[in-house]
Amino acid sequence: MSVAHWGVIGILALAAFSIRILGLIAGGRIRGSRHAWVLDDLPGLIVVSLVAASLAGQPLQTWVAAGAALGAAVLTNHVIATMVVGVVAFAGLAAFGL
Repeated sequence: MSVAHWGVIGILALAAFSIRILGLIAGGRIRGSRHAWVLDDLPGLIVVSLVAASLAGQPLQTWVAAGAALGAAVLTNHVIATMVVGVVAFAGLAAFGL
C-alpha cells in the first residue's frame, strides 16, 4: 500500500473516532439540559423512522401486514408475537393474491 492509502485510512480512522467523541460530548450536554427527555425517546423514534421509511412506496399488502403487526404490538407488547403476526399476515395476503 502506498503512503496515500495509509493517509486515507488514518484520516478515516480519525474521523470515525472524532464522531464518537463528539457524540459522547453532545450526549453529555443534552443529558444535563432541559432536552434530556429526547434521549429517553430516541431509540423508539429511530425504529419508527426506519419502519416508516421502509414502508414508503410499498404495496397495500405490506401496509396491511404492518397494520396487523402494529395491532399485535399494541395488544401484546411482545416483539416475537408482533413479528409472527406481521409475517403471517403478509404470507396470508400473498397466498390469497391480495
